[in-house]
Amino acid sequence: MPFFAQLKRVLFGQPIATKQAHTERLPKRYGLAVFSSDALSSVAYATEEVQLILKLAGTIGAGIAYYNKLVPIVFVLGFLLVIIAISYYQTIHAYPEGGGSYSVSKSNLGHGLGRIAGAALLIDYILTVAVSVSAGVAALVSAVPAIHGYEIHVAVGAVVFITFLNLRGAKESGAIFAIPTYAFIVGTLTMGIYGFAMGVGKPPIPPPLVPMEEGYDIVMWFLLLKAFAASCTALTGIEAISNGVQAFKKPEAENASKTLIVMVVILFTMFFFVSWCAHHYGILPQEPGTPGYQTVMAQIAGAVFGANSFGFYFLQFSTVGILFLAANTAYADFPRLSSLLARDGILPRVLQSQGDRLVFNNGILVLTAAAILLILGFRADTHLLVPLYAIGVFTAFTLSQSGMVVRWLKLGRAWSLPFVLNLIGAIMTGIVSISIALTKFEDGAWVTIFALGGVYLMFHLINKHYKYLARELSIEPTDQIPQAETAVMLLVPRMHKGILQAIAYAQALSTDVRAMHVTLDQKSVGQIKKDWTTFGADIPLVILESPYRSLVDPILEYVDQAIEENPDLMVTVIVPQAMPKYPWHSLLHSNAATSIKRALGSRKNVVVTNVRYFLS
Repeated sequence: MPFFAQLKRVLFGQPIATKQAHTERLPKRYGLAVFSSDALSSVAYATEEVQLILKLAGTIGAGIAYYNKLVPIVFVLGFLLVIIAISYYQTIHAYPEGGGSYSVSKSNLGHGLGRIAGAALLIDYILTVAVSVSAGVAALVSAVPAIHGYEIHVAVGAVVFITFLNLRGAKESGAIFAIPTYAFIVGTLTMGIYGFAMGVGKPPIPPPLVPMEEGYDIVMWFLLLKAFAASCTALTGIEAISNGVQAFKKPEAENASKTLIVMVVILFTMFFFVSWCAHHYGILPQEPGTPGYQTVMAQIAGAVFGANSFGFYFLQFSTVGILFLAANTAYADFPRLSSLLARDGILPRVLQSQGDRLVFNNGILVLTAAAILLILGFRADTHLLVPLYAIGVFTAFTLSQSGMVVRWLKLGRAWSLPFVLNLIGAIMTGIVSISIALTKFEDGAWVTIFALGGVYLMFHLINKHYKYLARELSIEPTDQIPQAETAVMLLVPRMHKGILQAIAYAQALSTDVRAMHVTLDQKSVGQIKKDWTTFGADIPLVILESPYRSLVDPILEYVDQAIEENPDLMVTVIVPQAMPKYPWHSLLHSNAATSIKRALGSRKNVVVTNVRYFLS
């Protein structure tokens, strides 16, 4: 086995046979870790994003009156969460093949809106990786301040590590990711419940904000709407389970839907306790990069468990773990969704194939490259990335809910309970989508809007190419197998044993065989002619002059001339190539065969073949 093949086996494991695919399916306990880590991890930064807006209200005079809206916003979000979860519960059972919003929209709203949903999901998954890893770096800096200044390096390293784990296979990555996911759940619930028990019945600690002033009502309502839009980042990742139903063990839909219910209950419970504690203990977001910077989660842990306590560090490192590995939700779904889109002809077909570990390697690598570019472009700053995030998510939510409404109409179930729930969900998520676009447009949402348009255009152009290809390659009833004239042209750089083998192969292909020798040195022509007279087997030898010392140009001119004289002629060009015993020996040999093959490969009616001679 070649060295690089052996190295691949060591790094990524032995190939998995297709018949063993069922063994790579995920049980519910691993499915929760793989597909819910994105949604659950948003608890680590969603409260802080809401507080950033409410804190802004305090700086312009709204004060505590609007800061007290934090917990009510959580309950409004909880209602929206239930509506969306019910919709995706129905989607899982209606479309057990996976695809989530894309499959629902395509089936019920048409290919155009289906592509918008697909584009929104792809962008969302790329942002999931960038946001989660960047938030994980912020949590790590809160626990280990010495890392400050190396945030981008740590973030890129984390993405590369997650990529490596996913290339090893879904089951292996699921088992590894379960540890930080469940540690985060236990740590956050313990902190929240303990903090709630200590604080309930006691007056909340007022934050350092100025009292409410008159004349700010209109501006404050806009900021309140903006704060709610910020809270919607907690809903990112809800759709992940519906997109990856086929990754679960049988019965897939039942296991996926049960996992969805558990995820929603845990998500809301954690988000409520974290937000309640942040409000009750008077905690406000700090400016990233300032000395002693801590996230809101770290400040709550310090207030509840005590600074530098075991509980503080347990929560911080479990938060770092789930935020880094929350990106795995995208790694589980982006390649699968890309495969569906490629199967429908709107993404390159290379994304459709699975690797020997039964994962979509190409989709994983595309996601990695895009996420790293985002991290570098936005300097691994969560607050810069989050405004780009929610609009794509809620666009997909709205289309999914609307698609399910149309589905119930098609099935004759108008005004049934599922229809009403999906209709309410479509209206609510549609309003939220518009609100996010308006309130966060200047903060960076415009980037996502233009990106959606760009990805949609890419879908259109790729699909147009595949349709053109299908037309060009389709066989009509009147088509017949054409008669072909063939000629074989054998390149002869000099006489050696490999050339003898090539002569035998050329004679077996056709009776019209010609040999070509490009001369760079007139002194060698005599020897070539002499050797050819001895071993050439009556095949004519053509000497091609090369006044500009090029090996390729004279060959191209000769082949083009032959085809110009007979446009129906099929020319097979045989390129002899000596293969060294060891790979590093190739550094000692000229590699003219490669450049010749590349140049001839673009010619019509030309077939290029190698006859390799392996040196012992």
